[in-house]
Amino acid sequence: MELLSNTKNGLYCEMADVYIDPWRKVQKALITHGHSDHAKPGHSQYMCHKNSVSILKHRIGKNIKVRGYNFGESISINGVKFSFHPAGHIIGSAQVRVEYKGEIWVVTGDYKLGDDEVCTPFEPIKCHTLITESTFGLPIYKWESPGNVFNQINQWWAENKANKQTSVIYAYSLGKAQRILKHLSKDIDKIYAHASIYNTNKTLIEHGIYDTHCEELSPKTADLNGALIITPQSSTALKNINQTHSIKTAMASGWMATRNTRKNRLIDKGFVLSDHADWDDLLTAIASSEAERVIVTHGYQEAFARYLSELGLKAETYKTAFEGESTLK
Repeated sequence: MELLSNTKNGLYCEMADVYIDPWRKVQKALITHGHSDHAKPGHSQYMCHKNSVSILKHRIGKNIKVRGYNFGESISINGVKFSFHPAGHIIGSAQVRVEYKGEIWVVTGDYKLGDDEVCTPFEPIKCHTLITESTFGLPIYKWESPGNVFNQINQWWAENKANKQTSVIYAYSLGKAQRILKHLSKDIDKIYAHASIYNTNKTLIEHGIYDTHCEELSPKTADLNGALIITPQSSTALKNINQTHSIKTAMASGWMATRNTRKNRLIDKGFVLSDHADWDDLLTAIASSEAERVIVTHGYQEAFARYLSELGLKAETYKTAFEGESTLK
């Protein structure tokens, strides 16, 4: 019997009767992180890292039944041991380690290597079977230093300010927005965020797991010349601003690594900044796990699994409902 199997509801451990990031309603769910493709509403019981508790309550509902655990804390269910370990993706993100009678599986969830100074950095975990994402599982995706990207963002803002323009960066409300805010230049005195980002930040700050403040963008926000705004691209919050201010738009995403994506998003600037592992880091994470078997999920899973097979690994794929880093968010 497989320790974990891929079912219509998601990754399932039959011996413990528990799911990992299920996409349909179940009784018990282990959640790797708070993004909506991994943390769905309707489960009877949620288990996650302690820093994800307030996130799940904020995004799913304050009355959900959820319990938080420390990294490395053992959870025993019907003889199966589960534990959460840092994934480095966003605040509260975790890999799930599953052990039964000496056999160890690890589900990475979404992850990145390196320290972003916002969430706990990725921790390599040795296992027999690794279930890994492959959002950017092609060799064309190789990230430059995040420090260089933040310098580019701050320089772009300075140029826009000199031209009396408003800078707008499109970014996810949870994860990317907090990372950008953390690394903005201290010279930027007018920083505004869409309500979804502002309220997420407020929740994180109130629970002591984030420390960077910003102002909420509203129709009454008057002085926007030289300001920097962070907002989801799907928001209509800029409708009135577009009519009264000269703006420059940008998007921060791993997808900005390709010219066609930048062109199709109708933006002025693309910053290559991802909360996922690039090609090299995916390979590094797999090698550090020493896994004998690798199961590849969302992203370029077929191509990535073929490459792993060429390296001599036992590789296969699982179809999931996870999106990875969607350009539509």
